[in-house]
Amino acid sequence: MTTVDVVFRFGKQPTEAAALAIARLREIYGIRHVQLSEADKTIRVEFDSTRLSEQIVLQLLRRAGLDVHEKVILYTPPAPIVAAPAQ
Repeated sequence: MTTVDVVFRFGKQPTEAAALAIARLREIYGIRHVQLSEADKTIRVEFDSTRLSEQIVLQLLRRAGLDVHEKVILYTPPAPIVAAPAQ
């Protein structure tokens, strides 16, 4: 099992029906944790990448009624180290 965290930013606050549907996402095999932050307008989903992909998680969130806008980048790789020319 390989767990992956993905964070999405959403627009409108979820309705009560959408919030209940999002809470039920935990029942899907492969979803480990769902954390909604209304203040930051983000939702973090921890899932098993051997069972699900980011695209499937995104589709599940949209089907639940969440107004997802974009994926939040959690990690920026460091710039490559360029060696100085030998003299």
